[in-house]
Amino acid sequence: MAFCPKFKSSILTALGIRAASPTSPIPSYTAHYIILNFIFAYAALSSRGLKNAYKLDHNVSPREDVSKYGERAVASGKITQAQLNMLKRNEGAHANAVENFTMFVGSLLWAHQAGVPVEVINASALVYTIVRVVYAGLYLGIASHKASYLRSMAWWAGNAVCFRLLWLGGKVVNQGR
Repeated sequence: MAFCPKFKSSILTALGIRAASPTSPIPSYTAHYIILNFIFAYAALSSRGLKNAYKLDHNVSPREDVSKYGERAVASGKITQAQLNMLKRNEGAHANAVENFTMFVGSLLWAHQAGVPVEVINASALVYTIVRVVYAGLYLGIASHKASYLRSMAWWAGNAVCFRLLWLGGKVVNQGR
């Protein structure tokens, strides 16, 4: 069964990758992607949810919850070692998403400022967002050393999207000189 071209076209239009008609402008969804990725990095990947579920959350000093109370919680039978390991990976995924957020925002803003076509920026932001969700899933779900390299590949894929936007922005700027 072939994919319906009209449906494909409407999806691409809704994502800001293709214009609705030859004369209509493509809207920029940069603000949407920045907000979405901020919420994903700072809220969805926060370890607070898991720590609350495991009753390991100490709001007075939450950054020490896992390091200070984690082993004690395992020893007392409050949580399992696997749950503690998941919490540690969750904190790593959260920290990485927060660290990488700046590169994402900078790349998008640079691409806009330089004059990269909006549909390229929208498509790049979509790919980055998908890759970061996959990365987070791999980070949280993979406990084996060998399989963890899949996570590393996803991390580099997200960076490659940002590098591409920076590169394309540079090309546009240099063509205007």
